[in-house]
Amino acid sequence: MVVFILTACPAGLRGHLTRWLMEVSAGVFVGHVSNRVREHLWSQVVDLVKDGKVIMVYPEDNEQGLAFRTHRHEWTPVDLDGITLMSRPMDTQATRGRVRRGWSTASRRRRHS
Repeated sequence: MVVFILTACPAGLRGHLTRWLMEVSAGVFVGHVSNRVREHLWSQVVDLVKDGKVIMVYPEDNEQGLAFRTHRHEWTPVDLDGITLMSRPMDTQATRGRVRRGWSTASRRRRHS
């Protein structure tokens, strides 16, 4: 099974992907295609995406059973001891000295005591 997640992509690209995959939500395409078709779709998506972003999740012979590919996306796959995790950029608002400690009532009580 392969999953494509498109953000801010042209409508023509979405229409092209519906020939091979099913759109289960806006910009999320799921289907079962061969490796050759998957690679062909990826190259076409990269060519047609323009200013948009794409993440592809596909089966792979590893511990997790899947792999990720990204194009023009802030989230990037990072390999940590054989396990691939998605690294997302730090929130710049939170790193400017204003980090929330907690949101629960108990957390607020601990801060004020």
